[in-house]
Amino acid sequence: MDDNHLNEKFLPMTSVSSGDVQIVKEDIYCLPVQIVNVIFIGSPKDEKWVLIDAGMPRSAEMIKRAAEEIYGPHHPPAAIILTHGHFDHVGALIELMEYWEAPVYAHIKEMPYLTGQENYPEPDYTVEGGMVAKISWMFPNEGINLDEKVQPLPDDHSVPELGDWKWIHTPGHSKGHISLFRESDRSLIAGDAFVNVRQDSLYKVITQEKEIAGPPRYLTTDWESAKESVRLLDSLNPAVAVTGHGYPIEGEELERGLSKLAKEFDSLAKPDHGKYVE
Repeated sequence: MDDNHLNEKFLPMTSVSSGDVQIVKEDIYCLPVQIVNVIFIGSPKDEKWVLIDAGMPRSAEMIKRAAEEIYGPHHPPAAIILTHGHFDHVGALIELMEYWEAPVYAHIKEMPYLTGQENYPEPDYTVEGGMVAKISWMFPNEGINLDEKVQPLPDDHSVPELGDWKWIHTPGHSKGHISLFRESDRSLIAGDAFVNVRQDSLYKVITQEKEIAGPPRYLTTDWESAKESVRLLDSLNPAVAVTGHGYPIEGEELERGLSKLAKEFDSLAKPDHGKYVE
């Protein structure tokens, strides 16, 4: 397994919140890594914890330090769960897998991109949007090869090592994109099904200006599925959400923003033009 192609395309964009661990709940922690979030699920008092996604290239040390701050040294995750396999969600994965020897799980439709069989569609730098969209041609779209070390998530929607969570297939941004939901307190890990910062705007990415928005435009290839995924997540009425990009969000702000996005998806999220729009 070789992650050199990711490291060679290291992107120097960093948000103001990068590196600051945010406590969402007593057992949910969010670590912004440059422009993307890595999530730790599990209380420091618990025996087990699980890592959700693996951040940007060259971020392994930051993620390991945060894990030690929360859970103490020599306490590896029981599993690593991927919402999807885009470069900013698997950038440190190989290094973390080798360091922790933790099993990795993803949706079965994401497997071709995680076992070296396929590359993701190329980013669409022609899509309507801001500066990040325009420079998205720089972003790597190559899959990675984890061989047999990545396993498909269980068919019954259970999440390995997280007995009170369920995974939900939320395609659109990628074929095998998933979100995670805990019904007992309506906690949602949304991945990139929707985000809380306009990901195509360089200014908003850097400042992390809050705004519930659709999935990142330059890497979303199926807008009808993306719309249905947002509507599905809205129907769950989440109380708190951690998205792949932007600050965690909760309460009325989340309810109002997500409901508006679900109802007005075509005008708020779907770009006017781009090669994946129709």
